[in-house]
Amino acid sequence: MFDCLVVLSGGLDSTVLLIDSISRYPKVAAVSFDYGSKHNGCELPLAKSTCARLGVDHKIIHLPFINALFSSTLLASGEDIPNGAYDEPTMKSTVVPFRNGIMLSIAAGYAESIGAAKVLLGSHAGDHFIYPDCRPEFNLAFAEAVKLGTDAKVVIEFPYSMLDKRDIGDLGRRLDVDFLATWTCYKGEDIHCGTCGACNERKYALRKNQGMDPTVYRN
Repeated sequence: MFDCLVVLSGGLDSTVLLIDSISRYPKVAAVSFDYGSKHNGCELPLAKSTCARLGVDHKIIHLPFINALFSSTLLASGEDIPNGAYDEPTMKSTVVPFRNGIMLSIAAGYAESIGAAKVLLGSHAGDHFIYPDCRPEFNLAFAEAVKLGTDAKVVIEFPYSMLDKRDIGDLGRRLDVDFLATWTCYKGEDIHCGTCGACNERKYALRKNQGMDPTVYRN
């Protein structure tokens, strides 16, 4: 039996959420998804090592059909990741159709199976304009669907939905999160590129302009 199941990508937001959840709940589990993104190979080893270090039960679920069938620059099968700001014009090509809906459906079923009363996802306010399945309307509707579909055995919560990424970075700093044990860059190279929208948002979140970001960037 677990108090909650955290959807853990290995990125900044979900890692902060995991450590935040450990401070709030006695028994926390985590689930990650390998869906063929360009940066899964960078994120997932960090998710695995973080859970091992913290003693968190962790499962990785493979979803190869997403990379094989879906269209997005975020996927290994897609075109190059664009550079630029973390905004709708730059990032719209990185949308993976209904990704959160698919992953949350699986997480809800897994949570019910292991007796976890909550599923937690770290999507934030900065995602609202870019990703349809991160918006408040989606969150409310999906949470209600999971409540109905599990006879209220599982609830879905989005604790950071009204925070921006800098708020999450600041919270992570207060929680002593090792930001070097998180990955953000969408290009999935050996170090963060420093030019894609995700990297630019990471710089903002970790206050690089104030000298507080420990991340090594190529640019």
